[in-house]
Amino acid sequence: MATRAFVSGCSGAELTADERAFFRDAEPWGLILFGRNVVSAEQIRALCADFRDAVGRDDAAVLIDQEGGRVQRIRPPLALGHPPAARYGLLYDRDRSAGVEAARLGAELMAAELASLGITVDCLPVLDLPADGMTQAIGDRAYAGDAEGVAALGLAVVEGMLAGGVLPVIKHMPGHGRATVDSHYHLPRVAADRATLEATDFRPFEALKSAPVGMTGHIVFEAIDPDRPATLSPIVISEIIRGLIGFDGLLLTDDLSMKALSGGVGASAASALAAGCDIALHCNGAMGEMLEVAAAAPRLEGRSAERAERAAKMLSPVGEVDVAGLRDARDRLLESA
Repeated sequence: MATRAFVSGCSGAELTADERAFFRDAEPWGLILFGRNVVSAEQIRALCADFRDAVGRDDAAVLIDQEGGRVQRIRPPLALGHPPAARYGLLYDRDRSAGVEAARLGAELMAAELASLGITVDCLPVLDLPADGMTQAIGDRAYAGDAEGVAALGLAVVEGMLAGGVLPVIKHMPGHGRATVDSHYHLPRVAADRATLEATDFRPFEALKSAPVGMTGHIVFEAIDPDRPATLSPIVISEIIRGLIGFDGLLLTDDLSMKALSGGVGASAASALAAGCDIALHCNGAMGEMLEVAAAAPRLEGRSAERAERAAKMLSPVGEVDVAGLRDARDRLLESA
């Protein structure tokens, strides 16, 4: 696999000449899309194809954050509207089997939409367990208020995503639900003791440890590593994510351009990869920063390459999808809540 250990964004609806040359030379593992990159279905397909042509890999990953609710990079009328995760949790509280089935159907529906556009990876499900009084950065993006519910609904989403032809990404490892500030702007610190974290926040991730891809959170766990956020912490990654949780899938960082991290994106990328992350994720499409991240990212090889290949093998061709049927079945269940 001739690729480097990072994912990059781009600035607009089509690649500039500079971006095309950058992707050709830097060979990132993937491209991540945001609202600024979305105009029409045809345009999204063309952008994905242009990126893959630039890197010379027909199977190069294209990622997106398409969760439902307030986190939807592709919105109606370009895509169906999708409810926030908490909506499935409300149904689950009333009828567990109905909640799980609705979440699975919703994920398969979303994946089918994304796959039809050339997108192969969705940064979903959110497995964070929300704590009372914490920041609303997670809020209704969480599936439930208890670890069992989050795990059950998260597993349904993983299964639905794979059935629809898209790789799911469990996030934000090993748990972001206790954050008191939004990591897009500040670095959260969690004071809970390790025993409490193991009994609560870490459990959904342990239940879904066989997922193909995971994403770290920019959050400090003072009882484990008081000096570094999880993304940059070899202690959190080796002892908790790889060890206690048992996750051996492909591990992405959260966006390195978020303000929770300091010291520059190149240094953050180098630190995250040295700490045990497999892929450095940089999203804002700023060319100067993209160059810094690329310079810090080595070739994807060894265990990281094996994890990437194993994840790719979990994607199987999907035939024609009955989108209307999936939507109607999901909506009937949700309306019963």
